[in-house]
Amino acid sequence: MFASVNSDCTGCASCEAICPEVFRMNSFGLAEAYINPVPQGAERLTKDAANSCPVAAITLE
Repeated sequence: MFASVNSDCTGCASCEAICPEVFRMNSFGLAEAYINPVPQGAERLTKDAANSCPVAAITLE
């Protein structure tokens, strides 16, 4: 699985709070998926983070 965060991100940091193994806030205060592919043990939390994004800025492939 691969995760990406698009430009709709508002910087709410919910993804980082849910799955810091994959998401972090960058120097612009926006989220980024910094580990790809998603580690096998983090897939469920990555999906939870994507589903929790208030602006649907996270794409999973």
